[in-house]
Amino acid sequence: MEFSTEFDARIGSGEVTLTERDVELLEAVDDAGSINAAATELGRSYSRAQQRIVALEDAFGDLVERKRGGSGGGGSRLTDRARSLLARYDRLCAEFSGVAETAETVLAGTVIEREGELATVETGTGRVRALVPAGDDAVRVTIRADAVTLQAPDDSPPPDRTSARNRLEGTVTDVDAGEAVALVTVDVGEGTELSAVVTMGSVERLDLRPGAAVVASFKATATRGVPKG
Repeated sequence: MEFSTEFDARIGSGEVTLTERDVELLEAVDDAGSINAAATELGRSYSRAQQRIVALEDAFGDLVERKRGGSGGGGSRLTDRARSLLARYDRLCAEFSGVAETAETVLAGTVIEREGELATVETGTGRVRALVPAGDDAVRVTIRADAVTLQAPDDSPPPDRTSARNRLEGTVTDVDAGEAVALVTVDVGEGTELSAVVTMGSVERLDLRPGAAVVASFKATATRGVPKG
């Protein structure tokens, strides 16, 4: 399981990932009673919807029970497996949101350059691009934990090859694990700790543990600066 830098819960199995778009499709099948009606309701192609459900079933098992026409008519309904998968997705969203809403990092800094609403802020841990309103150049930059992506140093792409231009190197100091997600604390230098929310799958894949070296990246548009006041 992985999270993008903007919240999008995903449950993975092999090379197939259940995303919010897939959840919408399955819920529409449940409401409409058929794949065709669900696709129409969502404004999608029936053939693509059918193909996507087949791909999901190859990864997760039977999700949609299909009935052929007859005296009672045809149609489709979700299996118990599908309902369990949707419930798991809901729990993941709830846990992620609960952690993300309470965890953020605040960096004090000074605006050294502006380009419209975007500004470059010099902080104790390095330069950070953020959305900063015009005004006092002494600001506090807020970074939500759900906006941060963690990667192994060797796997981190160059800044010019990703939309997440802000990059801070650091060392993991704590991993507060939940059922589906974990709040990871990273020491990015100068006594500053950065928070990031990742899935337990990412914790295992990246071997996140105290002492592990990581690169934390986040988009300028997901970073807010306000006057110190």
